[in-house]
Amino acid sequence: MIDTNLYRSVDFTSVASFTDGAEGPGVDRSGNLYAVNFARQQTIGRVTPEGESSIFLELPGGSCGNGIRFDRAGAMYIADYTNHNVLRVDMAQCARATSLAERNAAIQLFTHEPTMNQPNDLAIMANDILFASDPNWPGSWGQIWRVDPTGQVTLLETGMGTTNGIEVSPDELTLYVNETVQQRVWAYDLSPRGEISNKRLFHQFPDHWLDGMRCDTTGNLYVTRWGKGVIAKLAPNGELLQEIPLNGQKCTNIAFGGPDGCTAYVTVADRGNIETFRVEHPGREWQLAQRNGS
Repeated sequence: MIDTNLYRSVDFTSVASFTDGAEGPGVDRSGNLYAVNFARQQTIGRVTPEGESSIFLELPGGSCGNGIRFDRAGAMYIADYTNHNVLRVDMAQCARATSLAERNAAIQLFTHEPTMNQPNDLAIMANDILFASDPNWPGSWGQIWRVDPTGQVTLLETGMGTTNGIEVSPDELTLYVNETVQQRVWAYDLSPRGEISNKRLFHQFPDHWLDGMRCDTTGNLYVTRWGKGVIAKLAPNGELLQEIPLNGQKCTNIAFGGPDGCTAYVTVADRGNIETFRVEHPGREWQLAQRNGS
C-alpha cells in the first residue's frame, strides 16, 4: 500500500518557538530532537517525540550554535560559530543533572581554531571523525575542516564558494558539501581516515540558496533550499527526484528521527519553528544512532 501521507509537511513546534536563528537539528537514540536558539539566542532546545519543547542548554561566553551531531558514545557536538569552536556535551552527565545549571556544566570545549571563519554545519563518520563547513559570508567563499576524535583540526579545502551544508554518504565513501550563494553541491571521494579527493560537481541548482543537508540510508540527499521553501531530494547520481514544499520559506537544516527513522525535521528561520514530514527510507544519522546506542 502506498503511504499517501509521505512528504506532507506540518508544524512540529509552534511558530516563534525558536528565533530566526533556528538551525542544526539532531536526534538522539531516544528520539529527542535538539536544535539551536530555542526561545532565545545562545540556547539548545530539546523537543521530545511528543512535541514538548524546553531549553536544554545555555551556551557560555557569547557562544552561539549552528550544526549539531552525535558520536558513538552519544556525546553531542555543537558548531559554535561566534567563537570559532566545536563544543562537546557529555550527555550522560546531562542525564544525571537535575537543573539547567547542572546540564550547562556538561558543556566542554572540544576544539578551538582561530583561523576558521566560522564552523557552521557538521557531518560525522561512524568512527567519530567530524567535518565542519566554514563559510565567509561577506566574501562569498569558504573552506572545509576535518576534526579528529582527539580534537585535532585539519584544513581540507579552501578557496571554495560559501560552504554550508555537509554530509557523509551511507557507505562513507563520499563527502558532500554545498555552496549557498553559488547554488552548487560538490562530492568528494572519502577515505576511512577522513581524507578527501576527486572533487566533482554533484548538482547545480538554477536559483535560491542552499543550507543544511542529510542523507537517507539508500543514499538520497535531502537539501534545504533557503528562500524557496522546499527540500530538494537528490538521488545518489545527483538527479533531482522531487521537491518537498514547506510552510516556511527560509529552511535552514534537516535531520531524521522518529521510531523508524523516517520522520524528517526541518528548522525554519522565517517562522521560527520546526516542521516535519514522513519519508520512505530512514535517515543515515538515525541508523548510526541506533547502531551506536547514543
